[in-house]
Amino acid sequence: MGGMMSEKQEALVKESWEVMKHNIPHLSLRFFTLILEIAPAVKNMFSFLRDTDEIPQNNPKLKAHAVKGFKMVVKEALLRTVKEATGEKWSEEMNGAWAEAYDQLATAIKNEMHAEAASAINSS
Repeated sequence: MGGMMSEKQEALVKESWEVMKHNIPHLSLRFFTLILEIAPAVKNMFSFLRDTDEIPQNNPKLKAHAVKGFKMVVKEALLRTVKEATGEKWSEEMNGAWAEAYDQLATAIKNEMHAEAASAINSS
């Protein structure tokens, strides 16, 4: 993947987002829960999860933490969350659209982090 999203991919992401945006708190928790199911080792990154074998669906600290998992784990969790949220509207084409959107976002974030790091090095 890579490059620009097609108009069709952009439309699919927007259409599914319209379904999902009304349930962000639940979907955010579901997204994080899927990350822990896909990659249980990620649990060790969070002190409040280290001593339990359970995935605490209702843990308030879980809701407050940002995901620090691996790119592929996060991508898989995102795609599964969108698939669950959109139900019958889900298709392989929609999967491709969200995968492309994620890849572009991850690349943009990575580029921005590199730019900030370079700027910090140059200003010191």
